[in-house]
Amino acid sequence: MDLATLLPFLVNVIAGGLVIGFVYAIIALGYTMVYGVLQLINFAHSEVFVTGAVVGFEVFRLLSNSDMNGYLKLIVALLAAMLVSGLLNVLIERLAYRPLRNAPKLVPLITAIGVSLILQDVLKLFEAFQTPSRFDLTYTLPQGFAAPFCGAESSCAPLGSVLKSIGVEVQLKDVIIIGVSLLSLALLNHVVNHTRLGKGIRAVAQDRVTAGLMGIDSNRMISATFAIGGALGGVSGVLFGMKIGTVNAYSGFDPGIIAFTAAVLGGIGSIPGAVLGGLTLGVIQNLIGGAFSVLGGLWQISNLEAIDASYQRIGAFIVLVLILIFKPTGLLGKSNTEKV
Repeated sequence: MDLATLLPFLVNVIAGGLVIGFVYAIIALGYTMVYGVLQLINFAHSEVFVTGAVVGFEVFRLLSNSDMNGYLKLIVALLAAMLVSGLLNVLIERLAYRPLRNAPKLVPLITAIGVSLILQDVLKLFEAFQTPSRFDLTYTLPQGFAAPFCGAESSCAPLGSVLKSIGVEVQLKDVIIIGVSLLSLALLNHVVNHTRLGKGIRAVAQDRVTAGLMGIDSNRMISATFAIGGALGGVSGVLFGMKIGTVNAYSGFDPGIIAFTAAVLGGIGSIPGAVLGGLTLGVIQNLIGGAFSVLGGLWQISNLEAIDASYQRIGAFIVLVLILIFKPTGLLGKSNTEKV
């Protein structure tokens, strides 16, 4: 591969990494918000995220034959996924985590894993009882979503020509994923930093007992945190389904682990850190996949590209370990000093 083809290839790999990185970032926010308030790793969040993906699939399927505008279909799918995933997360907190709030930390951690396994089977049963029975759910996107961004017939065709001239190939759905992710991040930032609810959540995260003495209902703030985290999981589920194309009841494991890694990489409990970690891992994974693709072509090894997904995950964890060796709190995390 010469330089003339290598540069456009790298640009496309990095662009693709940023797209999936935004999805990882939105998932990671669900982990980091719950941890920031309860110091709990909610491993059931990966299934909350998959629930959002399933809800998005069902909405797109139900609206596939309607004359509704494609963007309106997406809005309906996102709102439905946010509602269902948010309520599910609140229900999980109320039934599984709240009774164990004062238990040893290992107990709610094991409970979270158990809830994750239960939700996997519930989702599997839900799709198995559909007519016809199905397991893998293939997203049918509104017309035009898979078309190139700023194609020849669009009003922004000049921009499309510029992107094409530098070798960037971006589909409309990729731009939508980035746009929805940025909008979600902006709304989350506004809620957490500029609303009374956000101040209450931050107060409970800092000191639950003192916040209670100041009249803040900690149970309400914790439920709100789970609702927001679940809603973000619903959004990321729909975006993941749009990007990957096919999901099932077990699709949450890999992106869930990667998103959790992103949250730790950026600094668990830090919202900007979760975003930075997600984008970093997305780009690293795509670069590793691109390297295997190039090497497979150079060495004429047919099965090299087939195993690159496994090595993408390995690469992500290697980066995590290296960063935590030199900065144990993560890229943007802050050390907590307990005073006696």
